[in-house]
Amino acid sequence: MNPIIRTLLGALACAAMAALAMPGPAVAQLPPGMKPFETTTIADGVYTFRFFFHRNMFVVTRDGVIVTDPINPKAAKVLMGEIRKVTRQPVKYVIYSHEHWDHISGGKVFKDAGATFISHKNCPASFKRVPSPAVVMPDRTYSGARHDVKLGGRTVELHYFGLNHGRCMTVMRLPKEKILFIVDIVTPNRVAFRGMPDFYPAEWIRSLKAIEKLDFVKIIPGHGPPTAPRAAVAAQRQYLEDLMAAVKAARAKTLNLAKVKAMVKLPKYEKWAFYKQWLPMNVERIFLYYHMGY
Repeated sequence: MNPIIRTLLGALACAAMAALAMPGPAVAQLPPGMKPFETTTIADGVYTFRFFFHRNMFVVTRDGVIVTDPINPKAAKVLMGEIRKVTRQPVKYVIYSHEHWDHISGGKVFKDAGATFISHKNCPASFKRVPSPAVVMPDRTYSGARHDVKLGGRTVELHYFGLNHGRCMTVMRLPKEKILFIVDIVTPNRVAFRGMPDFYPAEWIRSLKAIEKLDFVKIIPGHGPPTAPRAAVAAQRQYLEDLMAAVKAARAKTLNLAKVKAMVKLPKYEKWAFYKQWLPMNVERIFLYYHMGY
């Protein structure tokens, strides 16, 4: 793809997801009874914080706190308050899952408190290409498939599986608790997000297969419930494989996109969230994958 077009598409995707991250009457209508934010204890010293429909993880150690995605400026201030409810330890590290603004904006409150920001080495290029004043640049980056962050007797493993969603996606693993923090590439019991912006379908499936080889018993997803069982990763992969197979089969009969969208039905997943609304968009993205090769 032309680099200029890729940059424009990346900017549009980031802007769209940033808009979705911000509370507002158009995009953040909470279901009845759902609070705007909440913090849930997952294990000893392990918490997940939800702000509207986005979620992160933080780990409290004897020497400080490790925080993941700040979400956005409003969320980050609320998160700092939630952390202070469980510990007076300083926030030592903020780890980015990937480059998209709707998850990693708003870290200034932690930077001002002295935190060190960490990401995969591919993230800063995205931040420079499409800058946002709400995004704190990483102080440290890692390269390769694995990097460990250690603090106060706790370890957070950072795993990079290559392209899947964005260019610097990090999956985090807590080895003692056998928990993964995994953002966007696994959302339990939900079809893929709209037109799958900045997703690489075949690489996404490859990454999920690699993630399934890790030793874990449950996940904390970037969207959805506080935790989900290990099987959620395989279920996400199976959905993508079924989607791609169905679109490929439909394309063998016709190259008319409208007809393909009408033909592809996946009743196995009809009870998943946004099946009716987003399945046609998922189908169109995969149709274009087979048309364009990416």
